[in-house]
Amino acid sequence: MFEYSFVHWAAFLSAAILLNLAPGPDMVFIVGHTVRSGKRAGFVAMGGIWTGAFGHVLFAAAGFSAIVATSALAFSIVKWGGAAYLLWLGITALRSSGSTLNADRTALQAPSLEVFRQGFWVALLNPKVAVFFLAFLPQFVVPGAGPSWAQLFLHGLLIIVVAGLIEPPLILAGGYLTDRLRKNPGIGRWLDQILRSVLIALGLRLALERQ
Repeated sequence: MFEYSFVHWAAFLSAAILLNLAPGPDMVFIVGHTVRSGKRAGFVAMGGIWTGAFGHVLFAAAGFSAIVATSALAFSIVKWGGAAYLLWLGITALRSSGSTLNADRTALQAPSLEVFRQGFWVALLNPKVAVFFLAFLPQFVVPGAGPSWAQLFLHGLLIIVVAGLIEPPLILAGGYLTDRLRKNPGIGRWLDQILRSVLIALGLRLALERQ
């Protein structure tokens, strides 16, 4: 069971690394909280994103992702929910007068449970993730290597493991860079506005996605 060739693992891990490096709502959310409240908030946001992604792994293994991929109604419900949530985060969670990097971080920190919950929904309310897992994971199901659902679950879980090797260093680097940028009010206002605008843009892009 779970016997794969070297070529199989090389192809899968290469794809998983590229997937985790690609910019998207999850990465923007993690970076946004790192900039806003520091490394601790970034790690909490990352935990929420991973939990939401794990939900998609379970959906793919159970076949629920196929419903989102084939049902226009299900896809639209998840899509509009995710778009509305991203827009709400862009308008409120990063709302400021452009001085996030220069303000007292203790006054900006949201409760950890709230940050975790937001990260969970950002990941879970993204129908393109469900469709991606449905299209991506079955390519690595090998006849004779075990039940299909178990192979889907294993490979989906490994994508999150790969994220565990890529995202923490980015959070540490982002926290260090933010500490340096806080000394420059002009750069701070500029970066703060970009983060807010990117979240709103991602919400609009998701709203315009077609099945």
